[in-house]
Amino acid sequence: MTSTTALRLPAEWEAQSAVLLAWPHADTDWSERLADVETTYTALITAITRFQDAIVCVADTDIRSHAQALLHAAGAHPARLHFVEIDYDDTWLRDSGPITLSDGKHFQLTDFRFTGWGGKFEASRDDQLVQGLIARGLFVPAAHRRIDWALEGGGIESDGAGTILTTWQCLSQRHPELSRAQMEQALRNGLEAQRILWLDHGYLEGDDTDAHIDTLARFAPDQAIVYQDCDDADDVHYAELNAMAQELAALRTVDGQPYRLHALPWARPIRDGARRLAASYANYLIVNGAVLIPAYGDAADVEAARVIGEAHPGRAIVPVPCRPLIWQNGSLHCVTMQLPKGVVA
Repeated sequence: MTSTTALRLPAEWEAQSAVLLAWPHADTDWSERLADVETTYTALITAITRFQDAIVCVADTDIRSHAQALLHAAGAHPARLHFVEIDYDDTWLRDSGPITLSDGKHFQLTDFRFTGWGGKFEASRDDQLVQGLIARGLFVPAAHRRIDWALEGGGIESDGAGTILTTWQCLSQRHPELSRAQMEQALRNGLEAQRILWLDHGYLEGDDTDAHIDTLARFAPDQAIVYQDCDDADDVHYAELNAMAQELAALRTVDGQPYRLHALPWARPIRDGARRLAASYANYLIVNGAVLIPAYGDAADVEAARVIGEAHPGRAIVPVPCRPLIWQNGSLHCVTMQLPKGVVA
């Protein structure tokens, strides 16, 4: 399929219809700590409905009733809360949900192949999620473009003006047979992008996405980038994240200017037994009028809120407790997918 309109991938800070999520349940990987993670989902969805609609995928009517009761008790806005019954493997909708392109009037639900992060996990039901949501009438009439090429939404950042930021580590793991030029062409074609910016450095221990960009660096309005810094020279991440910061400083806007950089603070190591968890402040979610930010119960939470607020002026900054999420190696942005204004039926 070739686009005949000026489709683009909107920036996350542009107007939205809703945020899409999937409720965790006993048949997902959350089963061992289900009650803990439900506290985060309840807080997250309640926060979203302060500002806009939340659409929550549920596996069956019993899970819907359970989630609805928890959200009602927490004060979620009832008129902004919607449920869709559909089957799914897990709840990382950033990576299995639709990547929605728009020209302002028309929409394309771009549906890349989801492989469970390079075959690490079973993902056959998640790979069918977009088609299932379309079949349930969630969206206005829109083009559905299925692309048989592995890509996750957490692996790309858009500035809304044709520039995509991504990491070589992630995409080269998904497509080791492709050169950088071939990869760029695939991204340009799939995302209607004008240019691709690559980072060769940056990772988080405990992250099984192979360095998704949304754990490392995020576009912000007015030619800015918010990124995860590390100021602890004794930490194993220090060299890599400092090399990434140098790469970001060398990037240029379309006009040839350096980006304004906002460095996020570094949380103390959070562990689950011997395993270190990937606690990134870059994994925040922008909604209409607010930014929901991950809070880890660390002293750096306050500074992270200040930095993100500085990068997104005029928006409320709302912390969401995310320690339960990072037990499964993702955070707040990873479990959500924004839907641009006008695309929801």
